[in-house]
Amino acid sequence: MAGMLVGLIGTTWLLNALGSTPFMTVTWTQHLMMGSFLFAMAFMATDPVTASTTDRGKWIYGILIGGIGMIIRVMNPAYPEGWMLAILLLNTFAPTIDYFVLDSNIKKRLSRA
Repeated sequence: MAGMLVGLIGTTWLLNALGSTPFMTVTWTQHLMMGSFLFAMAFMATDPVTASTTDRGKWIYGILIGGIGMIIRVMNPAYPEGWMLAILLLNTFAPTIDYFVLDSNIKKRLSRA
């Protein structure tokens, strides 16, 4: 859940710096309160079956959900609630995230041995 919040804040700051459309200038606290972000963060993204299982993978998973959901929400005015789409997209990539995290851990341990 913290990773998703970090992804939301980071992407919002980036979009606020660009600020070419009125919806890009909305602050991260306003984005936090409008729509279904809190519901998606608390109940949908924390599903233990389809989410990433490694600790580092959970952070990557959450940050990417926050970033991609914010981009979908801001860039596509016809689809203001991009959180569920971002969660579904990252659920398909969760095994790949875990694979690369575990692979990097294995390589790090082999280099120490």
